[in-house]
Amino acid sequence: MPMVKKTYRDTENNHFYHRKRRRRKGFWNNDILMSQRPLGTTIMVGERLRALRNNHGFSLRSLAEISGLNFNTLSLIENGKSSPSVSTLQRLALALNVPITAFFESEGETISIVYQKEGQRTKASFLHGSLANLGAGLNYQWGQVLLVSLNPGTNSGSTPIVHTGYEMVYCIEGHIDYNIDGEDYTLEPGDSLFFEAHLPHCWANKSEILSRSLLVFYPSDENDSPLEKHFPPEHLMNMG
Repeated sequence: MPMVKKTYRDTENNHFYHRKRRRRKGFWNNDILMSQRPLGTTIMVGERLRALRNNHGFSLRSLAEISGLNFNTLSLIENGKSSPSVSTLQRLALALNVPITAFFESEGETISIVYQKEGQRTKASFLHGSLANLGAGLNYQWGQVLLVSLNPGTNSGSTPIVHTGYEMVYCIEGHIDYNIDGEDYTLEPGDSLFFEAHLPHCWANKSEILSRSLLVFYPSDENDSPLEKHFPPEHLMNMG
């Protein structure tokens, strides 16, 4: 029998075939992800990492701080110049609160509806309270919708916050005070505030009870990260 030379395309197709077969049988585990990756997956992982990072509103530097990984390492991965190890992907998955398989899903597999039950959504604790991303996993350009809980007597600090686009806050429970360009606004349950975010602003919970509000960011610059300016990465404590 004559020998048949196996081409690169045949090898690549076989990788995809086995990966799809094993996924249907429930063998979609870390070992298979790394051992049966087709050539070119490095680029796809980098693209997925960038998309997931943008969906969460993280800059590359903030993701490096939260995950404990090197900034240059993440940059190389996103640009398809480095192949991440399983342990690196696990740390990124934990920081982004996604399963490790999310890095190997195509962009067309992103969800179009986010339904979160009370008490089941993931929260990120920070120095003054907690955050919950109400649109986690949904690709809606650069905007973010957050459920923010602020502990009594906390504030954003003495330095005014400035970023691009717009910001909206809707008070659900307790009280929250905003100062925008020197003007004070006190929000009680049912009150809302919508403003151009280039105006210097800061927030505070001056009351003695927990404050809960809906916070919406819509920056006009994709490189801007209002989340980091309101809640710096070094203030993020854990996910839970």
